[in-house]
Amino acid sequence: MTTDSERFLRGRRALVTGGTKGTGAATVERLRAAGATVLATARSMPHGYPHPELFIAADATTPAGADEIADRLQGNQAVDVVVHVVGGSSAPAGGFAALTDETWLAELQLNLLGAVRLDRRLIPAMIERGGGAIVHVSSIQRRMPLHDATLAYAAAKAALSVYSKGLATELAPKGIRVNTVAPGGIQTAAADALVARIAHGQGIGTAEALQGLLDSLGGVPLGRFARPEEVAELIAFLVSDRASAITGSEHVIDGGTLSTI
Repeated sequence: MTTDSERFLRGRRALVTGGTKGTGAATVERLRAAGATVLATARSMPHGYPHPELFIAADATTPAGADEIADRLQGNQAVDVVVHVVGGSSAPAGGFAALTDETWLAELQLNLLGAVRLDRRLIPAMIERGGGAIVHVSSIQRRMPLHDATLAYAAAKAALSVYSKGLATELAPKGIRVNTVAPGGIQTAAADALVARIAHGQGIGTAEALQGLLDSLGGVPLGRFARPEEVAELIAFLVSDRASAITGSEHVIDGGTLSTI
């Protein structure tokens, strides 16, 4: 039996980008468990998706995709919670010289500009409704970039964190809270793909590539990466009234990876 205290997002409408895999899917499930009506968006709806009426098939990283999502969320369909999870990297290993203009633009579209465009379309309705909450999922790599494979990703996430901070200052007087969640390693398929790219680029095995990745992070004191459900729990807290005085903050969830204060 679900208690009222467990449904602390009852009556809220939320949008989660990248909501079909990994942290995005875990966030959708967690917000729904807390009582919110949650719309997920991704390029395509997975086969057998349990809530097709709450799914928007669109590429959130393109102007047309942002328009499509925003057009769906008009009037009584407007949301008061937005969680930007979509992101990642498909850049090749090999350091700065391997990153073409096309690679840089793709990383910026995926990890920065998609969120900027969607915010620009959705925030006016949130202001009109009198408030809301936004979470941008950044990365600890914005503070410790890995030069071999994810330099462009790290730079885009750094820009996302700066953008989020400025947006929070502007929107706080309007009742909209904006925060950033910065995960370290997360146990997802995307993390496995990164390890595979590093292995391929360096001509080594995946176990050696994974160890190299952990070493490049300086180790993870907790001894493991975070689970998607743990990141989703932090996001659910930040968009709730339990965090009503928290805005303009970055919240790291990395098992102790970052050693700096």
